[in-house]
Parts: sequence; structure tokens; C-alpha cells
Amino acid sequence: MTGIEHAVHARPVGPRTLAARAQAASALTLALRAAVADGSARRVVCLVPDPHARFAAVELDAGFFVDTVLTSGYGMCAYVFGWNPARAAVNAPAVDQFLGGYGDLRIRADLATLAPDGPDSWFVVCDVEWPDGRPVPEAPRTGLRAQLVAAEKLGLVPSVGIEHEVTFTDPDGTPLTPGGLDYAVGGLSPLTGVLAAVRSEVDALGLGMESARGECHPGQYEIVLRHRDALAACDDAMLHQLAIRRAAARVGARAGYLAAESPGTGGSCHVHLSLSDPSGAPLVAGARPDRMSAVFEHFLAGVLRAAPDLTAFWAPTWNSYVRLRTSPFSPRSVRWAVDDRTAAVRLAGHGSSLRMEARFAGADAQPHSVVAALVAAGVSGVEERLALPAANKSVGDLARTPWEALHRLTGSKLAVSLLGEEVVAHRVAMLSEELDAGLDEVTEFHRTRGDLRA
Repeated sequence: MTGIEHAVHARPVGPRTLAARAQAASALTLALRAAVADGSARRVVCLVPDPHARFAAVELDAGFFVDTVLTSGYGMCAYVFGWNPARAAVNAPAVDQFLGGYGDLRIRADLATLAPDGPDSWFVVCDVEWPDGRPVPEAPRTGLRAQLVAAEKLGLVPSVGIEHEVTFTDPDGTPLTPGGLDYAVGGLSPLTGVLAAVRSEVDALGLGMESARGECHPGQYEIVLRHRDALAACDDAMLHQLAIRRAAARVGARAGYLAAESPGTGGSCHVHLSLSDPSGAPLVAGARPDRMSAVFEHFLAGVLRAAPDLTAFWAPTWNSYVRLRTSPFSPRSVRWAVDDRTAAVRLAGHGSSLRMEARFAGADAQPHSVVAALVAAGVSGVEERLALPAANKSVGDLARTPWEALHRLTGSKLAVSLLGEEVVAHRVAMLSEELDAGLDEVTEFHRTRGDLRA
């Protein structure tokens, strides 16, 4: 194993400050330069998380990357943050700045994200900035980083684990198994080929898997990465999805990350979150291992208060609301409970492993934006010393329709105070475009309903 491979495959778990991330990036920069010099690294694929939970990418020669891009950055068209899922421009004032003239943003590589993409190619996740160096708050990764800076000013370092459920189907959308696979062994046989390909791709990335198992809906599976710092958790969750989709396609299958593949099913983005101080000491448990500390009670209270207004971040698509309305384990009522998977927030673990599991978001949500919203809401609770409601007490409801979510977010002073006007306006623009696009389509649903009226 080369020096760069060893550095990457020793991916850290647990909490890590932004300063510690920067130190890791410096070490990996040196390792990458050495790999370029000896010819073992030939290309670098720069990845930028977009608003739709996918990467925009540009492939660069590795020598050019280390000689020029590391210090000067590289151009990527700004419309990455003004496009819809079909890569068409969104018509809204909040995104005009990304579309006027279709000029470039400058990408800045975060070498702490380095991951292998074959024998001589490397992935690296990047931040973006305007050509004059100004940040782009609408960029999901920038928004998350800003919230982590605010948390660290209070001495809080979040550690995050993300659980994404994937559904394996035929290309036409038929699940590869007719029934659920929850904790199944023999029932996984129809998935043997796709899972072998997935394991190969995921192992090659070296992201640090914790567990894998069948899930409760037809064709559904879950591979969980170990918990890590918040930026790494979100970057790696997206890299993980990229690898799984690529592996499935290689064997002629589809890896689906819809919030609901069909009515009554749910695909989720569950976020496990704990807090530490900058030294890594846990801050979640109280005097007793099964009790929360005061600071974490305040944090959880902030999350519960903000959750209804932030539904558009947990549920960004038409399909999101099929999950919220019909899936039995989706969180409609906002409440917390101890080890209760029917609650919107589940308190899991004990002692040093005590953590919250936020169950709001669907698999279609943008992970950086979800975690940024959770951290911002939690930090507000700490700052205001919010009292935690009693366990199992409902304190509100998530929006049940995308129109309701849009209305709540548009009128929410709390959302603006947590995330900033630019981020809120951008999410409003994206959800509005999602609604307009759906209303401009004729679907099989329309035809079926129309025929029933004949």
C-alpha cells in the first residue's frame, strides 16, 4: 500500500474539529504530491455537492491539479447552483446571480476528502467561492461549514452518522425482491449479484463501513458508515451513494434513493448526531449514562422547535411527501422518545454513545443541508437555553404537503435567523421550481384518474 493509500484508508472516525480537518488535508496534500511525482496518481476528479444531493464533477490531470489548482482553484459554471434536477435553469430571483452570463465560480479542493477512484485516479470534494473570494452561502457545503464554525465558537463539535436506505430495482423500477428484507439472510439471494458489485465499489473507496443489512421494504438495503465529523459524514454519504449507483448500473440494476419507491414505503436519511468538546470529550450524557446533559437537552429542544418550519429541507421533492403521508415509520408528529423508531427524534445509545437520531429527512434530501439545519437549530437551543419538552410530547407537525412546507419556510423568521436569508430564499426557489415542474407534466396518474371519470 502506497503512502497516499495508507493515509486515505486510515480515515478517522468520531469527532474532529475544523482545525484538525485542515491538518489532515495538509498531510494528504503532501501524499498526493508524492503520488503525482512517482506516477501513481494521474487524474483527480473534483466533486462539488449541488442542491439536489448529487455531485457536479470535473476531471483534471493530477499534475495540473497539484501544480495549479491546489493554490489557484479552478472554474466551474455558477449555474450548478441555479439548475433543477434536469440541469435546466431555474427561473427565480434567488438564483439569478448564478445564471447571469453563466460565469464561473472558483472551486477549492478539500484534500481531507480524498478517496480512490481506481488505481491511479482520486476523488476530492470541493468548496466553491466567487472569483473575488466571497463565500457562496447557497452552496450546501458552505452552509454546513458556516454552521460548524458557529457551533465550535460555543465549544461544540458535532459527530454525525448518516443512514441512507437504498432500493435495488430493475431498470423499469420493479424491486429485485417482492417483499421486505428486514434483517434477512436467505431472502437476500436475488440481490447476490448487485450486492457483490456494491461491496467491491464501497470497499475500494475505503470510507469505513459499520454495518449492512436488508431493510423493511421490497428490494431495500442499508449500508451504514461509521460516525465521523459532520463534513466528512455528508461528503462520504454522497460518495457512498455514487459508488452504490455505479455498482448497480454495472450489473444492470437501478439503485433508487427516492423518499418513497411506492405508497406505504419509505427511504430515509436518518442522522445520528452527538456532541463533543474540542478535545473529543463527549457532551451528550448527563450524570447518569441514560440521561442527557443540560447542553444536549438545550440542543435537542432547538431541533424540535425548528423542525416544522424546516420541512422543506427534510422533504425537498414531490416524492418526499408520499413518504411523510403514507410511510408508517416517517415522522409526522414532532416529538422525541427513548429508543422509539416511531418518534421524529429517537434518543439512542447510552453513556459515551448516547446520541439523537433525527428521522425527519428522506433519502432524497441534500445531506449537507439537512445536517446544517440540524446543527443551526440545535445551536440556537443551546444559545437560548431552551427547555426540552417532555418525552413523547408532540410539539408540532411537519408539513404534510409541499405547498404547506413552502408557505412555512417563506414566512419563517426562525428559519432566516438560523440559516440566513440567502439559504432560505434559495431553498424556496428550488421547492417552487419542483412544484411548477410537476404541475406542468402529464403523468400516468392523470390518465388513470381521467379514465375513471369517463
